[in-house]
Amino acid sequence: MNLARTWAVFRKEVIHIRRDPFSLLQVILMPIILLLLYGYALTFDIKKVTIAVYDQEHSQLTENFLNQFRGSEYFQLKYFTNSYAKLKELVTSGQAEVGLMLPYDYSFLYKTGKTVPIQALVNGTDSNTANIVLGYVQGTAAAYNERLLLQRLMIKGPARLAAPVNAQTRYWFNEDLESRNFIVPSMIAIIMTMVGSMLTALTVVRELERGSLEGLLATPLKKAELLLGKLGPYFIIGMFDMFIVMAMGKFLFKVPLRGDPFFLIAMSAIFMVSTLGQGLLISVTSDNQLQAFQSVMLTSFLPAFFLSGAIFAIYLMPLPLRLATYIVPARYLVTISKGVYLKGIGLKILWPNALMLLGSAVLLVWLPIFKFVKKIR
Repeated sequence: MNLARTWAVFRKEVIHIRRDPFSLLQVILMPIILLLLYGYALTFDIKKVTIAVYDQEHSQLTENFLNQFRGSEYFQLKYFTNSYAKLKELVTSGQAEVGLMLPYDYSFLYKTGKTVPIQALVNGTDSNTANIVLGYVQGTAAAYNERLLLQRLMIKGPARLAAPVNAQTRYWFNEDLESRNFIVPSMIAIIMTMVGSMLTALTVVRELERGSLEGLLATPLKKAELLLGKLGPYFIIGMFDMFIVMAMGKFLFKVPLRGDPFFLIAMSAIFMVSTLGQGLLISVTSDNQLQAFQSVMLTSFLPAFFLSGAIFAIYLMPLPLRLATYIVPARYLVTISKGVYLKGIGLKILWPNALMLLGSAVLLVWLPIFKFVKKIR
């Protein structure tokens, strides 16, 4: 392999990039726009759930129960109705996520020691949100029940009967349960996959469509020199985009970076080589740019988004999909990124993922060189 010839191809690609500043601007703006969209629009934080209330009794006891919801940051008591039909209408129309119906004999049942049935209507069109909201409602009701039971079992005098077991819970790694702390580190892998694979997927096939590939093949260039020379400039652009994402995560989204940033940068560089090699493989096996673009979306972006664990937990997937995730390089960078950002861990724990990432980079750089044939198709 002649480094001088590789450098010549590198300079040629740089000149092509400089002659098309609009495309370069798009590549730089793409991670910014994607991160803004995903960081702000894609959230799993459910707060201020709108509640409609049908209180048939309007007593102090029902007010005490409703105050339990008023004191929670997760609920907002917005509608108060005088009929069950209106309550159903508010939930059906989507104006309220939860409808609470308190019975007319609430006080009588409570004072006689019986269980008070309270109906909660939860909008189940979005099953994931409905499960979370239902958990909030049940948790709030359970806390209220615990307080009432302790009041009933109160011992005479200043002392009170304490609960037999009091679970003290603490969240690790994402103490405030902020979705952006979970999403932004994952977006590094997804954005780098999309940018990197798209950049190189069009390089060789574009030369083929323009007719300039024949001139390159007539030179003494070897396959490795040609393809690695083309890969170089896009590696620099991809890493620049990665630094943009890290800076936005730090200063815009305030995502904590608890681990070694240099370890994350090194792993991201290996991943960038992997995704650029995947794009080159698509480019050398495609007949036109449209086919190359479609292949990138099907084999790079979609697997990285759905099968990397960036958004959807891998352990919840069916077994065939869980097995398929092992051939998605983004899976390993997502694990590394979350570990560095949120847990502050490094190579000592993440070495299996780093090793798989290195193996995928070597394989995906070798495959396009092996598949590329120095002749016009």
